[in-house]
Amino acid sequence: MRKLKSELKIKLDRRSIYLRSLVVKCLFGGGRGHMGSAMSLIEILRVIYDKVIKFNPKKPYDIQRDRVILSKGHGCLALYAILADKGFFSKKKLSTSSKFNSILGGHPERDKVPGVEASTGALGHGPAIGLGMAIAARLNNLNYKTFVIVGDGEINEGSFWETAMMASKHKLRNYHILVDYNKIQSYGPVKEVLDLEPLKDKLNSFGFEVSQVNGHDVKQLTNVLMKKNKNTKPKATICHTVKGKGFYFAEGNPFWHHKNFFTDKEKNLINSCIGER
Repeated sequence: MRKLKSELKIKLDRRSIYLRSLVVKCLFGGGRGHMGSAMSLIEILRVIYDKVIKFNPKKPYDIQRDRVILSKGHGCLALYAILADKGFFSKKKLSTSSKFNSILGGHPERDKVPGVEASTGALGHGPAIGLGMAIAARLNNLNYKTFVIVGDGEINEGSFWETAMMASKHKLRNYHILVDYNKIQSYGPVKEVLDLEPLKDKLNSFGFEVSQVNGHDVKQLTNVLMKKNKNTKPKATICHTVKGKGFYFAEGNPFWHHKNFFTDKEKNLINSCIGER
């Protein structure tokens, strides 16, 4: 555990800092948002969209695309950042986030936001939606892959484990769960709220091929997510992350789970971490 904590202190590169700056545009534009929950997701989404999946921002619902579902919908500012970066919609829209009549709400909505596969926020639903997509690929002889990103607190939901059993039963090798394991739920440590350990053993027992990575290490994430699945098992990757990663005052601090107001001092602190003045 001590070694893991040390590894999670990995220094962010320019692209990771840039993507965080796009999230900050959302936060400051709307004056609110789940900051901590978004910042632990950045590298996971970055690697998926930069390295792994096939997609066309001009045809966001092309039938051949790979599917990515952000089941922990409250972390949507990270998803908005990567979708804008990839050209699904203009970066100018980021500053409208959470404002009245904006397409970018506090949780992502399909058919409002290009590139969003499912309206999420009611936790535990994303894995089942993704399961249906993965089964549909098989039934329709399509080769797309389905990735579902869940929060650690989210997998307290029984629906997650019911879906896990189904994925194993149907041998969905095109189905991949990623756990954003930042170890803090909305009001406290996961270990104290409802301990998930031994998480890897649990997922193994449900029939998944399980990997563990530093969720901020682009190389580790790329190696695991690009690895071809040689068996019939669904995959699960436990991504050890830091809530609020990249902002020293917010890292591991439940106070920054969600903010609905930013003082000038807080704005200056945030800007100092992304090189803004």
